[in-house]
Amino acid sequence: MFWQTTRFRIDLGAPRVMGIVNVTPDSFSDGGLYDGATGALAHCEQLLKDGADILDIGGESTRPGSEPVPLQDELARVLPVLRGAIALGVPVSLDSYKPEVMRAALDLGVDIVNDIKALREPGALDVVAAHANCGVCLMHMRGDQPKTMQDGDPQYGDVVAEVRAFLLARADALRARGIDDARITLDPGIGFGKRTEHNVALLVRQDEVLSLGLPLLAGWSRKGVLGRLTGRELGDRLVPSVAAALASVQRGARIVRVHDVAATVDALKVWRAAGLCP
Repeated sequence: MFWQTTRFRIDLGAPRVMGIVNVTPDSFSDGGLYDGATGALAHCEQLLKDGADILDIGGESTRPGSEPVPLQDELARVLPVLRGAIALGVPVSLDSYKPEVMRAALDLGVDIVNDIKALREPGALDVVAAHANCGVCLMHMRGDQPKTMQDGDPQYGDVVAEVRAFLLARADALRARGIDDARITLDPGIGFGKRTEHNVALLVRQDEVLSLGLPLLAGWSRKGVLGRLTGRELGDRLVPSVAAALASVQRGARIVRVHDVAATVDALKVWRAAGLCP
């Protein structure tokens, strides 16, 4: 299995680690730590030393309750970092739902569009469809805004069936525009408009989403669901995050999106030696 992107055909025969680079002042875990181009690029370089296979760069926090960032602010945050990251010789992903940011990033040569709205923003699908090879990650989110996704105690009849149906519909929308399956990866959206039991069900029944035949990206790193499961505060969720990454890989995920790259890479080496993942 491969993931076709702008510059790279990523081999997913073994799980890949996507390192998170938040160029934001207010992200839930590391907001403000890398909100300048120099610091963010230094962080990119460190993540690669730690073993990251892919860099995922975003300029807008999508934590529950977060406010949207003006377009020009997001462009000013991410473009210098994307430009520098592309020169590092690894696949670079843009974490954004705004079509204008996608277009500017793809014009620079960015490899992947990672969209929490699954290209539902007007014009977003047009941008990706107009590109010959870029990869895309389609994520499920309840509603259409991080600010309100957790409002009203999220309810589902069958969360796994509903997430699966949503992702299938979005994948079909891309296929209808001529985007090949080799370019598409799916993300069930852990923590995006879901209660603890919903997130756990998506892990336990992950095979039902995998039955769509597309690679799965899992993003559990440091999220609130891990705090609720363990009682650990945000700064003390390394072990739960690594455990969730391993569990998702063992159940078939091919990309894990994480803050703690070195620890995740080491854990996967042990998992592989034990025959528990490719």
